[in-house]
Amino acid sequence: MIDGSKVRLAVDIGGTFTDVVLEIGADRYSTKILTDAGKPEQGLMRGVDGLLTETGVEPGAIDLFVHGTTLATNALIERKGAKTAFITTAGFEDILELGYEKRFDHYDLMIDMPPAIVPQELRFGVKERLASDGSVLQDLDEASIVGIADKIKTLNVEAVAIGFLHGYAHSEHERRVADILREHIDEKVTICLSHEVCPQVREYERFSTTCANACVRPLISGYLTRLNDALTDRGIDAPLFLMMSGGGLTTLESAARFPIRLVESGPAGGAILAGHIAQSGGYDEVVSFDMGGTTAKICLIGGGEPERARRFEIARAYRDIKGSGWPVRIPVIEMVEIGAGGGSIARVDSLNRITVGPDSSGSEPGPVCYGRGGRQATVTDANLVIGRIDPAYFAGGKIVLDTPAAETALNDQIGKPLGLDSHWPAVGVNEIVEENMANAARVHAIERGKDISRCTMIAFGGGAPLHLCRLAEKLGISKMVVPSGAGVGSAIGFLRAPISYEVTRSSTMVLDRFEAEEANRIIRQMEEEAMEIVEPASMGSAVSIRRIVDIRYAGQGHEIQVMLPDGVLADDHGPQIHQTFEELYKSVYGLTLEDVPSEIVTWSVTAECNLDSANNPPTIQMPEGDANPKGTRTLFDGPTGKLLETPVYWRFDLGRGQNIAGPAIIAEHETSTIVTSTFGAAVGPDGSIVLERKEAGT
Repeated sequence: MIDGSKVRLAVDIGGTFTDVVLEIGADRYSTKILTDAGKPEQGLMRGVDGLLTETGVEPGAIDLFVHGTTLATNALIERKGAKTAFITTAGFEDILELGYEKRFDHYDLMIDMPPAIVPQELRFGVKERLASDGSVLQDLDEASIVGIADKIKTLNVEAVAIGFLHGYAHSEHERRVADILREHIDEKVTICLSHEVCPQVREYERFSTTCANACVRPLISGYLTRLNDALTDRGIDAPLFLMMSGGGLTTLESAARFPIRLVESGPAGGAILAGHIAQSGGYDEVVSFDMGGTTAKICLIGGGEPERARRFEIARAYRDIKGSGWPVRIPVIEMVEIGAGGGSIARVDSLNRITVGPDSSGSEPGPVCYGRGGRQATVTDANLVIGRIDPAYFAGGKIVLDTPAAETALNDQIGKPLGLDSHWPAVGVNEIVEENMANAARVHAIERGKDISRCTMIAFGGGAPLHLCRLAEKLGISKMVVPSGAGVGSAIGFLRAPISYEVTRSSTMVLDRFEAEEANRIIRQMEEEAMEIVEPASMGSAVSIRRIVDIRYAGQGHEIQVMLPDGVLADDHGPQIHQTFEELYKSVYGLTLEDVPSEIVTWSVTAECNLDSANNPPTIQMPEGDANPKGTRTLFDGPTGKLLETPVYWRFDLGRGQNIAGPAIIAEHETSTIVTSTFGAAVGPDGSIVLERKEAGT
């Protein structure tokens, strides 16, 4: 404790930058450093040490540490996880190859299907079969498991995923195979069982999720162990929580066991922050825009709550095309991710078109202007050339940028092939990356029946404030918000997130034959499992329980989520749940199916508690009166198509309610907000910058 104030620390490791935020009561401090790709925990500790030194806080004074990372995501995308074997029911070894048995692009004659997450030579079939009701159709061939164990040792396998046909409901054979393997293989080989990782129907997604979890578990558990040791060595003994993809926090032990739930944990923090801003600001329809060094993320938020799902795709072979990646069934905040970050590489293709991404220069070597060996022009190089970035104060002055080198790379790689000179290659790169992001956001909204032009855009991440005005112009959005600390927004979001854990189970129950006793048994078991994770970490805070079921008409292949009533269920709840399902079904599809029974397919229980940091964010201190510009910088203004001498304001000098007409640059430590001539900006009561479209003629 420092003068009675709680000290809270959050760290977000991205593909290019590591963001560190320290909150001491009502005060917030932050820093942004390049990610150490080889030893991320060492880069993390450098950032933490720097902030502790700056603030004079002792390591032992930290009360809470929350962490999110892209390590699991990157390991899967780059195919750098552990060497993984898969054991399944004989005859089903190729499920991972067959997938959904359809092409994700019907009209591409040269389509490249995504490679299976586990190659054929590491997939093993075992003679066994349990029926869906648990009856034994074929006994487990235990002798064959010993032979598979020998192959696993010979092939130097590091992780094993086990998934049988009806293992989600009847796990006896999965557990027995694991016991036999443990007797015959090295104890360092990790073993993941599908009924523990993803106890849900649909074997392709269940098997894929289990294999992905096994693939990254050695990497993540090793990283978390090293991180925990480093924190202990520094004298940081605060509770450590990990951000999950669904927007909640979990313990280190749970994260090490189920690291697949950490996929997209960083972007989830940003969506949580945007949700809090939407609630406090009264913004009903919101689109969050998070752009970092590697990717950009778009998320729709309604009523202060980000859209959520239970299915996600990793490592898509074709950008923005569903079905071209590996499906995982985990709780996740629904968003679209585009390979459009500051480090995204720009080039001219064979048709003489500028293309940007999805590959990125990352932190090593980084953009050309970093002077760290990068040779390919990037979005950051383009932003530097057209005046959006101050070369002397990038990342708070930690990196001095080389403008001539960026200009040379853009002219050589973009300008000369297209006959462009001066600043126009940089303008072209920015127009393309902004159009890519606008198109992805537009499609994402249309797929969900939303009119994105009616939304308020909340922008955060180091890159988003540089591009939000041009993106809003393309999308027809009239109002945007850049929150305080936008450059490290995801890390701030970590400190607003609740501790939560979701447990799911697939068990079919027809609602016109609703069995309350069985339903209560299922829910009770799931509540106990969720509370085992949440209650010890709740620090005495109240824990709430949320119960949801996935329901469909009998014979359908897709479900609708329905909230269950609180308390103990009775037999007469069946018709009530069916009526709620039909009301939701009609609101989505415009009709109901007469005389067709509905059935519960999957049950979900979430235990959740809000920590003190979620309810008591820091109060932003602002000076009184309007501030003058600190200087000017030559900036390319998109709407006018001209280079203009533009005033530069320092964000922390701006007074509450101050109005600034575009074009203008509002600089801060980790980013800058570029206000084009189409918009004006004002400082909100919470310190946010609120941008609104100017009226015609102003």
